[in-house]
Amino acid sequence: SKFVNDKWMIKNGFLNDVQEHKPWWWNIKVQKLNLLAPLILLPEVSCQKAIEILQEKGYDQAPVVAESGLILGMVTLSNTLTSVLAGNVEFSDPVTKVIYDQFSKIGLEDSLGKLSCILENDHFAIVVHEQMQFDGNGSSLMKQMVFGVVTAMDLLTFVSRNDKK
Repeated sequence: SKFVNDKWMIKNGFLNDVQEHKPWWWNIKVQKLNLLAPLILLPEVSCQKAIEILQEKGYDQAPVVAESGLILGMVTLSNTLTSVLAGNVEFSDPVTKVIYDQFSKIGLEDSLGKLSCILENDHFAIVVHEQMQFDGNGSSLMKQMVFGVVTAMDLLTFVSRNDKK
């Protein structure tokens, strides 16, 4: 079961890491990756506009974030195109009809080892940063901001460029 699966436990924050022979990069923080600022789409963007934006900007995927800052999911170019071509959605439908709402988040302070465990099962992880936000009354709340999207290729590029073996 997943409760005795070390990788599941690491991914979900119940264990720090259990790998005995860790690679040199295992404990380096996610913030050391050279991530580009993400392209963010609002939920009302149409599927057609999302396809155009992703192709024009050269992105494969983008987080869909509500104006409130709530991360709704990820839209991918391939899933959007496939859904439109299959007739499951119209070009005019909002991207919320084609988003992946099951996704993993990782913080800037988390380790590349934890990221590695996430990427064994997921194609990407959304890198988030906690920010304290105050309103006019002085009340505060913690808000998660999307800092980037990280893939296995990003991790592999970092490791290969900085190989310390």
